[in-house]
Amino acid sequence: MTAQPPLTILGAGPAGYPAAFLAADLGFAATLVDSAPALGGTCLHRGCIPSKSLLHAARLLSDAREAASLGLDFAPPAIRLEKLREWKESVTDRLAQGLAQLAKSRGVRVVQARASFASPAQLLLSAPDGSILPHDFGTLLLATGSVPVLPPGFPANHPHLWDSTAALDLPGIPADLLVIGGGYIGLELGSVYAALGSRVTVVEMTGGLLPGVDRDLIVPLSKRLRARFHAIHLNTRVAGIADDPAGLRITLENTKTGEARDEVFSKALVAIGRRPFSDGLQIQHAGIAAGERGFILANPEGRTANPNIHVAGDVAGNPMLAHKATHEARALVARLAGREARHSAHVPAVVFTDPEIAWTGLTEAQVAEQGIPVKVSKFPWAASGRALTLDRADGVTKILADPGSGRLLGVAIAGPGAGDLISEAVLALETGATIADLARTIHPHPTLSETLGEAAELHEGLCAHLYRPAKPPASGA
Repeated sequence: MTAQPPLTILGAGPAGYPAAFLAADLGFAATLVDSAPALGGTCLHRGCIPSKSLLHAARLLSDAREAASLGLDFAPPAIRLEKLREWKESVTDRLAQGLAQLAKSRGVRVVQARASFASPAQLLLSAPDGSILPHDFGTLLLATGSVPVLPPGFPANHPHLWDSTAALDLPGIPADLLVIGGGYIGLELGSVYAALGSRVTVVEMTGGLLPGVDRDLIVPLSKRLRARFHAIHLNTRVAGIADDPAGLRITLENTKTGEARDEVFSKALVAIGRRPFSDGLQIQHAGIAAGERGFILANPEGRTANPNIHVAGDVAGNPMLAHKATHEARALVARLAGREARHSAHVPAVVFTDPEIAWTGLTEAQVAEQGIPVKVSKFPWAASGRALTLDRADGVTKILADPGSGRLLGVAIAGPGAGDLISEAVLALETGATIADLARTIHPHPTLSETLGEAAELHEGLCAHLYRPAKPPASGA
């Protein structure tokens, strides 16, 4: 293998460590720098993995409570919070230990330090013992990720005001929890605490949950969440926060009418989004800059104004998704090694609520905005044998395709396991498949994957399990 020049990777999350591993595999002398003692970044330690661990526990609780409709009665569960914490942490620890071993096996140099730029070709590394060492780099990948956003005027480090990191630590089960933000982070964590026994209220400034997501997918989710949450208030913002003997006194204001009211909550979770993280990096010394929203300015291939500095992951731009970060970073390293690499245009998105929501490609709103001709087919899971055996007939699989060629434009799914089902759609879009290709692909029976084939067949008017009468020809035709 041809020897490659040294490569420094700043940030050991889902962009940084896969980039370092691939770099080592391709012959680079890879140095991986992160301020945390363990590899994995936010996704592993304060995001994707711990939240999915807790969502699994929440799903078990919900399944036990809902089993009565099947004729199965369980005693009320006893929640041992310390044991639940230990299990969650054991999952992250096991994965982190695996990453450490993989780094060692590949010969990746791992440095625990906070970094800042001293010049366009040098970092200053501040070690945990207080020492500061210069680190010269030839090529650097900046992959420092993102952090939760705290709105202006909200008190910082307040014991009753959580961000996602604090909520994932499971400090307790509050009697009342206000979730500020109806996006995926708020709804996932709200679902966890509702299952654990908190009375959860969600406030969202816009007129719908998960702004920007296909409304057909929101219908089954909203119905289920309204049954589990104490309240969901749309077109509502937090206009004030004050201490109260019971926790926090929060002023909620209707964004349409201006009407305001005070409510008291034990805890509040701020989940209004994340911002790219470059705090303390002194990027001006590197000859690079951030744009208005905080993303590092770079071309589509991740090259910044400094030709020796590249960016990938959350700090590079939307969507802020771990799998996008990994794909982006590995493609960048491959190009640095002189190999052909390209970004996939089809990044799947998944919301791990119950039901899960997943989509890839264009949405119905996007094709309308762009004036793209489209034919839409929706297969309701009420017609799926497998969905009925799971007692989950509330899902939907939706396909958008070009009405002439049948080329797939987008796929969206709401229902249990949607995050796993969407991968077939990603592959179909990536390979330029048509609706006919998807329809003639044999899906095993009975499975939820059949809903993709059924939706494709419905598109052609030949669906076995859903009847759509043919439209009569137009008069005079």
